[in-house]
Amino acid sequence: MSSSLAEGRPPHTGLAEGGAGAGAPHAGPRRGRPRSEAVERAIVEGVMKLLEDGVPLAELSIERIARTAGVGKAAIYRRWSDKEELFVDVVRAAEPPDPEELPGTSLRDDLVVLLETLRQRGLANRSSAILHNVHAQMKSSPKIWAAYDALVVAPRRQLGLEVLRRGQLTGEVRADLDVELLNDIVVGPMLLRSVMRPEAELPDGLAEQIVDTLLEGLAPRPGVSSPTVSSTSG
Repeated sequence: MSSSLAEGRPPHTGLAEGGAGAGAPHAGPRRGRPRSEAVERAIVEGVMKLLEDGVPLAELSIERIARTAGVGKAAIYRRWSDKEELFVDVVRAAEPPDPEELPGTSLRDDLVVLLETLRQRGLANRSSAILHNVHAQMKSSPKIWAAYDALVVAPRRQLGLEVLRRGQLTGEVRADLDVELLNDIVVGPMLLRSVMRPEAELPDGLAEQIVDTLLEGLAPRPGVSSPTVSSTSG
């Protein structure tokens, strides 16, 4: 399993993520005793086992998860406030990890890392039947999808926006562009191939190809001025 759990780190359970690499600190623990990584691993792997056995997300109860993991229900509730938060960590544990730190050397380098991570997630979703099925089930469950969007998707998007805003401030990309739209333009080609066109190839070097093609057209034009961007622009 390619995850923080597989690397011996506890799963993230806070809403706060994003920023330049690691981002804001996670919300504090909601329990009064030290967390056990072995217990957390057993719980997440217990959920994965049930999913591999074909149990739908909607039928996974805390009691059933605890029984499979060999722990008490209280051990789960000390770490996750509800099933939705637990499921998000299970999916995040099955996905390729987000970059812990961006290069910070240029807009191009940071965007390449972000798109390469997206490409790796697309490849994982294609190669893992369980991950593909869980993603599909999440989208049919408003509560689970809302939790995944808040805990995972939104911070990833925020990180992309921050990278683009820095690129405007450093003059690497035109300052008159809407960063929200620009972020959609940057990630759109990779998302299209990963999600909407499962038959499309996701070859090595695709992230670099997308970024270089876009930056050529988005770079400031000599002799053409654009509005100044404030460091607090949003």
